[in-house]
Amino acid sequence: MNLDFVKDIEEKKPIRIPSKTKVAVAKGDGIGPEIMNATLRILDAAEAKLDYEYIELGEKKYLQGNTAGIDSVAWEKIRSNKIIFKAPITTPQGKGYKSLNVTLRKSLGLFANVRPVESYTPYVQSHFPDMDVVIIRENEEDLYAGIEHRQTQDVYQCLKLITRPGSERIIRYAFEYAQAYGRKKVTCMVKDNIMKITDGLFHQVFEEIANEYPEIKSETQIIDIGSARLAATPENYDVIVTANLYGDIISDIAAEIGGSVGMCGSANIGRDVAMFEAIHGSAPDIARQNIANPSGLINAAVAMLGHIGQAKIANKIKNAWLVTLEEGYHTADIYQKGKSLKKVGTNEFAEKVISNLGKSPKKLNKNLLNCEGKKIQIPEYVRKEEHKELVGIDVFLDWSGDNPNILGDALSSLKTSKLKLKMITNRGVKVYPNGLKETYCTDHWRCRFVGKDAKIKSEEPQYFQIEFEQILALLSTLNTSGFDIIKTENLYKFNEKRSFSLGQGE
Repeated sequence: MNLDFVKDIEEKKPIRIPSKTKVAVAKGDGIGPEIMNATLRILDAAEAKLDYEYIELGEKKYLQGNTAGIDSVAWEKIRSNKIIFKAPITTPQGKGYKSLNVTLRKSLGLFANVRPVESYTPYVQSHFPDMDVVIIRENEEDLYAGIEHRQTQDVYQCLKLITRPGSERIIRYAFEYAQAYGRKKVTCMVKDNIMKITDGLFHQVFEEIANEYPEIKSETQIIDIGSARLAATPENYDVIVTANLYGDIISDIAAEIGGSVGMCGSANIGRDVAMFEAIHGSAPDIARQNIANPSGLINAAVAMLGHIGQAKIANKIKNAWLVTLEEGYHTADIYQKGKSLKKVGTNEFAEKVISNLGKSPKKLNKNLLNCEGKKIQIPEYVRKEEHKELVGIDVFLDWSGDNPNILGDALSSLKTSKLKLKMITNRGVKVYPNGLKETYCTDHWRCRFVGKDAKIKSEEPQYFQIEFEQILALLSTLNTSGFDIIKTENLYKFNEKRSFSLGQGE
């Protein structure tokens, strides 16, 4: 109880109501209510200055016929409070239900997913006692934009979208986070040796922004070898920033080699709203048995308190939690026979943490929050105008033949105004002209048309500006000639630079 509050009542002074931050709280599904109730008891015992507003979302809402899993009342409370503290939820299978996590992240502009991973050896099994990594993942675009199509009988497509605003925002956040939390190095992980335009942009923006933070070491790694090195020597990493899909994969890798996915909390940060949650699922198979580990949600609560300027209380809770681990009171998922003192349930674990508030760990000297009052600010994106030229078009055809020379000769013989067929690719590999007969072809053909005056100079093909009317005439001719057009992509140059990929072998 707040003694100043009581004293004001006794002395009949104007009541000074303690300042509290309103938080929208979702207890979730499966083990969600159990671990949320346990975590809220810890927050209250630590005297966190929070005012809870409960919202209902997840499985119950889905089964009531709401395919989004969230109603207007919950949306309004989240947008009003700006902070959501969420336990895991269950997305029912089938019937077109969308992932509520994805809906929340994208609808609220929660562009940064922040997942700290520390090892807690010997109290939690891990081969990497010095592991202390923060993975910062772009949260809104990449392949997770979810734009997919079936284009032919054989071929399905998922669009990978990487934007300059999205890249600038997440990369700057990573450096600002490193600066605010005393981190020394930021590693960018990409695959721009293959995806030279999309991942190439992410890499380019990383280099640009890294130059603004000379006090922080920066490096770039290809995602495949970077993932392998993270799994083998995680102690060599500090902050990792990467795109959505890569970040989703390596954050789970990091959590698992750190000891347990069940130990990790997650922050989803936007300009106006932030969401905090455990990274694990709702685990309905162990629900209502009082055996779930609340640690992931406890660590999410610690991150939430740091975000809203209550770092001292966050550190108090984290220290108490670490002491509980040191004492050997462990839930079933991390219990080690002969090493743990006692296997405890969800409620008993929470009570042990509460009893340790005010204590400091003796061996687990882990990072505490040192950002009291600091708030990471990301500037608005400033769009720079570039000169754009239309120089060609890729026309994708559904054609069931298996000889690209037949298709290529047929297209080349068409009267297509000032455009000519430059090449045909199948799954990205050039098959016309001069393709290899060994190349396996599906029914999905990319046919590249460019201006007839296009010339080849040195190693870089040259493209010249065309008019859009020429494209319309081409498409009309193809349609009249019986070709099945399934998709088109205009080819552009920006500031005289080619802004589309060449075909393999082009």
